[in-house]
Amino acid sequence: MSSDISIQVEGLSKCYHIYDRPRDRLLQMLRGGKKQYFREFWALHDVSFSVRRGETVGIIGRNGSGKSTLLQMICGTVSPSTGTISTQGRVAALLELGAGFNIEFTGRENVMLNAAILGFSAQDMQARMAEVLEFSELGDFLDQPVKTYSSGMYARLAFSIAIHVDPDILIVDEALSVGDARFVAKCMRRIKEIKEQGTTILFVSHDVGSIRTLCERVVWLDKGRLVEQGDVFPVTGRYMEFMFQDEQTEEEILHAEIESEQLSSIHANVEQEGDTLLALSTAAHDVPEIRLDSRPVTHWGSHKGSIVSAAVLDADGVRKNVHYWNSAIEVRIELCIPADIPREHLSVAFSIKDLQGSDLIVSTTHDFDGKVLPDMERFSVSFQLNNYLLTGKYLLVAALENRQHSDIHYYEYVEGAHYFSSLSDARLFGQFQPPIQHSILLK
Repeated sequence: MSSDISIQVEGLSKCYHIYDRPRDRLLQMLRGGKKQYFREFWALHDVSFSVRRGETVGIIGRNGSGKSTLLQMICGTVSPSTGTISTQGRVAALLELGAGFNIEFTGRENVMLNAAILGFSAQDMQARMAEVLEFSELGDFLDQPVKTYSSGMYARLAFSIAIHVDPDILIVDEALSVGDARFVAKCMRRIKEIKEQGTTILFVSHDVGSIRTLCERVVWLDKGRLVEQGDVFPVTGRYMEFMFQDEQTEEEILHAEIESEQLSSIHANVEQEGDTLLALSTAAHDVPEIRLDSRPVTHWGSHKGSIVSAAVLDADGVRKNVHYWNSAIEVRIELCIPADIPREHLSVAFSIKDLQGSDLIVSTTHDFDGKVLPDMERFSVSFQLNNYLLTGKYLLVAALENRQHSDIHYYEYVEGAHYFSSLSDARLFGQFQPPIQHSILLK
């Protein structure tokens, strides 16, 4: 295998024997193969492809297409029936939830176990334990048995282990789908950083947007066979055309998920209403609290604390986690500007990103007429717009910046100040759909 190739798969197939009754398995063993008591199920059939060093390749396909089986064979946890697999370097994998964990061990013990399997010394991994704990955000749960973990906690620990063992090849299956929006955004950002360091990445996802954001090439599987491989945009385009033949689209699934989350939020608010009614009535003259998310994806700058709060509000000025398409929304950022920050070139900015980190909407007070911010210490900036984002999950970025020079200086940058969803009742395509006038012109 060439030194430029990290993963080489040739003629890979995997056949499972399916027995209708437990006794058939025993009869098969006793009869020595004279009669066949099983049915063959080919999870993968004659798949071949290669991945170059430093390349990011997406694996796409419907459920049951053989994606997870392929990754398990590349990782070495499942043996192929026929064909060969060659890899160069340390392979770290985030497969299905709980893979590689001993449920009786604590999270910390599982970190050490997985590191030892990958060839890390106990001393080296202990030195990185603080980083694993910080990224996973498990806190005291790191010292609890993983059998007490939720699915989201499993994903946090598994991803934290995978990225802290210096992998040459990182394999990410669909386990991230169980994480909350903020942690998924955080993981996507880290995957991009690992990609920039030259790590080879195999990435499996049903989200075509994520595949297109991260990957240069894609491998499309269906019913265990290789349908197509090549550049990401043409192959994923044909894949989406193929998927639209299904009765239930990914958009419909996401729509139902957001509606469910919204209903849960409404129930929670109703339960709290009795406790908060008195407090609201005695402080009716106050502006409603617009808080920052306590755990943003990134938060940095020379004057952290200047941004007091930021959120996406509805037309009534209420912070909402779900906004409907074409509804009026307001991005409000409350600031407390230290006296040592000059106002002359000061600008307040916001961005709305998808969870893959792509900017969808960006606006600043420096744009167009270049508003001059007041000299007072505390004030708010409001951006009003209509929500043309289609059904999906998004995050708000708030920033305080100096625009004197082309290289912007950030006094504060908060990526993930507010996580929210957009919901459209109509079936629209794309990510952003402004009003468009349609006309039919007849000659």
